Amino acid sequence: MTTTDTSRPGTVPPTPSQTVGPFYGYALPFRGGEDVAPLGHPDTVTVHGYVTDGEGRPLPDALLEVWGPAPDGTLPAVDGSMRRDPATGAVLGRNGVEFTGFGRVQTDADGHWYVRTLRPGARGGNAPYLSVCVFARGLLHHLFTRIYVPGDDAALAGDPLLSRLEDERRATLIAAEESVGTYRFDIRLQGEGETVFLEFR
Repeated sequence: MTTTDTSRPGTVPPTPSQTVGPFYGYALPFRGGEDVAPLGHPDTVTVHGYVTDGEGRPLPDALLEVWGPAPDGTLPAVDGSMRRDPATGAVLGRNGVEFTGFGRVQTDADGHWYVRTLRPGARGGNAPYLSVCVFARGLLHHLFTRIYVPGDDAALAGDPLLSRLEDERRATLIAAEESVGTYRFDIRLQGEGETVFLEFR
């Protein structure tokens, strides 16, 4: 049996969590990952923004996963996102018809990301929101947050999570409407204006 001398940090080999990438550009993204809404659907909204670090610098290699319910609040139970070529096994991307509620998108060289999805419906007494999981350099564990979509002020005011936050912190979870059907949501990993992140137990 081999043992490792842990009394001297320099002799201890790195663990998997210490050697995490970012390797998100390999295998995880798939063609059309940002296009969650079926083509031409009237309830399509675009949410976009930037992922920045504690200094406000954009992160060009972050990866976001976004989940959301249908406009009626139901959770989709279809797996149309990961169609594969029967001959090669390569991921073909979405079929453009089914709404899976799931998207996966990388930030570009400027730290920008976007997703086109259906306007989420309210569920379980919560205001309508999209769930987001953020993977980025310097994070040993991914982060969870929410994007609340404005439109129903009463629902936002009565949301169980938002109502527990101070105004400044609450604002980091609510997207800003730029135009009809287009919303801006920036994610700040730390520092001034840090996005509220959630812990699940």
